Amino acid sequence: MCHISPLFCWGRQGFSQEVGDNSRFMAISLPNLQHANSLVSSGASAGGVSLVVSIVSHGHGALVQRLLQQIAQLNSGYVSRVVLTLNLPELEPEGCWPFTLDIRRNLRPIGFGANHNAALQDATEAFVCVLNPDVELLEEPFGGLIEAASQRVTDWGGVLSYPVQVDADGQAQSSERALPSPKALFLRRALGRKDARVDWVNAACMVLSLGSWRKSRGFDESYHMYCEDVDFCLRLRLAGGQLIKAPVRVVHVGERASSRSWRHLGWHISSLVRLWRSPVYQQARNLVTLAGVDARRMGGS
Repeated sequence: MCHISPLFCWGRQGFSQEVGDNSRFMAISLPNLQHANSLVSSGASAGGVSLVVSIVSHGHGALVQRLLQQIAQLNSGYVSRVVLTLNLPELEPEGCWPFTLDIRRNLRPIGFGANHNAALQDATEAFVCVLNPDVELLEEPFGGLIEAASQRVTDWGGVLSYPVQVDADGQAQSSERALPSPKALFLRRALGRKDARVDWVNAACMVLSLGSWRKSRGFDESYHMYCEDVDFCLRLRLAGGQLIKAPVRVVHVGERASSRSWRHLGWHISSLVRLWRSPVYQQARNLVTLAGVDARRMGGS
């Protein structure tokens, strides 16, 4: 039984409509919470605060099913739409959802950044969320993430909010990283040293206002599978934005495919070389970090 209304329930034989090169499955959205109106700082849509969540599946059917069910069970009305991009052939999820479920099926696989950019290109919601399919929700995270992303820290007001990432045992994971210079990578990978600054965060779960997302121009699609999140965070910070950690937790244990696949390793190295040669990286190297600031607040967070 589904306990939230209005709902749209469908299964593998659900209603489909071909739209260009994608197949979409549409549901009915839950009205937004009226009490959350004060959180909107930009990109507001009718009815108050609303959040669109973009999830890209690379054959993660079971994980996607679990994540959608968690969003539905914990949803406090912030999530009005979920865009699920199926990058590989797989079955659609089944269930009753208190939000619009928009499923887009790619005819051929494309990269991480290109998928999320396409999913959020037509967004009208006040806030956008990039969410990995292997994330598990321990609590309702979106209210805290929206509140953090609503802070106006500069005239531009660009804020990226992110949660604390933990493993299944509740141990904090290293989702906050310093600028990935060759030296920093060696110290972390070979010697096991922890980063002393937060210059970027991984894109497993991040929330921005629609205005901040559009001003940042989304992910740079010239990267393939790796470093899109590094480049995005650096560009946001160079423009005067900040990374702000929200007081919410999600479970995420990142497993680098580049440690198991030669092809992924090649993509990773290629993306790092592209990053190191980019003007964004060169400018980021010149960012001044004030001494004495807490390490977790470095990089503007």
